[in-house]
Amino acid sequence: MACVQIPDEKCQIREPAEIRAFLKKYGIVFEQWDVEGRIGPDATNEEILDAYAPEIERLKAAHGFVTADVINVNPETPGLDQMLAKFDKEHLHTEDEVRFTVKGSGVFHINPESDTVFSITVESGDLISVPKGTHHWFNLCTDKTIRCIRLFEDMSGWTPHYMEDPAHENYAPLCMGPSYLNGDQGGPDVEEIVKF
Repeated sequence: MACVQIPDEKCQIREPAEIRAFLKKYGIVFEQWDVEGRIGPDATNEEILDAYAPEIERLKAAHGFVTADVINVNPETPGLDQMLAKFDKEHLHTEDEVRFTVKGSGVFHINPESDTVFSITVESGDLISVPKGTHHWFNLCTDKTIRCIRLFEDMSGWTPHYMEDPAHENYAPLCMGPSYLNGDQGGPDVEEIVKF
């Protein structure tokens, strides 16, 4: 389940309706789609796109997206560190960044022009759409696993444009992942993991 953290205010938001309302102020769309029972754990990319075709078509019609694909990242992905290094620095895109998380988790850090930095941890079932021009950066959780549906207006619009004085340098990445948060790794209580 998604979580919004505002490190400078040392608070977090966990209720989906509150997350949706908070993110709406910044033009960020947040939705939750069913995953359990909808696709199998070993579903192919094509099966995932077919299973979510109604939602994909709705977003295409509403926002002008022309294509969708599935990205599948795990610790064995060749060149993973280089791939992640492209997006773990503050940047923006010239089109909306839309991601529906099928499996795994990650964290989007948002740096609004007129407010404090906050982060959105996304997990299986969470859809997020970060508007074009929004300053942000992304980190995977410690298990380095995520599988997402991505929607594009134009593949070239997804190129990161980096900031000259990036905020990411002032915020340590924090996304321990569900197993850590649930105590499976002997980690701290979830209420203690608000610090960046």
